[in-house]
Amino acid sequence: MNESIVGKLSESLAADAPVFSAWVSTNEAAVAEALAREAFDTVILDMQHGGLDFAGASRAILTVALTGRPAVVRVPVEDFPLASRLLDAGAAGIIAPMINSRADAERFVSFTKFPPLGERSWGPRDALPLSGLDAAAYFRSANAIASTIAMIETRKALDSVDAILAVDGIDGVFIGPNDLSIALSGGARSEPRGPQLLAAAGEIVARARAHGKFAGMFCFDGADARAMAGLGLKLCSISSDLAMLRTQARAELAAARGETPPAPGQGMKTY
Repeated sequence: MNESIVGKLSESLAADAPVFSAWVSTNEAAVAEALAREAFDTVILDMQHGGLDFAGASRAILTVALTGRPAVVRVPVEDFPLASRLLDAGAAGIIAPMINSRADAERFVSFTKFPPLGERSWGPRDALPLSGLDAAAYFRSANAIASTIAMIETRKALDSVDAILAVDGIDGVFIGPNDLSIALSGGARSEPRGPQLLAAAGEIVARARAHGKFAGMFCFDGADARAMAGLGLKLCSISSDLAMLRTQARAELAAARGETPPAPGQGMKTY
């Protein structure tokens, strides 16, 4: 290979433009590949709430790579050993949910970065060819090109955001807007674009910039992603595979029946 698929994500995150991602929750590599071919900057594979298993995620990483794009994986809560395996499988980044403290962030980094930053074990079976580098060069570069991204989705995490961002090896943070809005309301409601959430998102963006790092967030459609990018969010997902499938299906059925189509996302689960 003449270029690094794995390294494209870190390069994009270091540039000025926002990084727009597809969001895939189905355990079918062809879905991830089809979305990657629609010119998303990257594809996020959701193993926390989605249906992907390790084999499915590994296949999806490679099929996304066929399009020339990198894949990011959100792992289940505290499944840091899985994060290491996915990096070996060629993931360009790992998003870990429920990182609530500096200690959580340090443990996350210990599995995703090689020494001296962490304790990631050597074995980049697919990452090495996807990097376009020889083994020695990959070892020297891997800590910089594979992104370690901590989710901020609780009040404790928000209170600890500076401590989390200060951990060497945490490359950025990613806001879970539903969970964070639930936490900020004391469990009263989910309001992922309410004033409390947007104020918190602005604070997180500012703190990330102060540390020379980035912030991202799950977004519900293209217009929402554009608006959140305008607030300084760098990595913005756009809807999800199932939400887009249902939206288009409902629109086409409504057109066939001469009905007004439902609003996008109406009645659909979001992450």
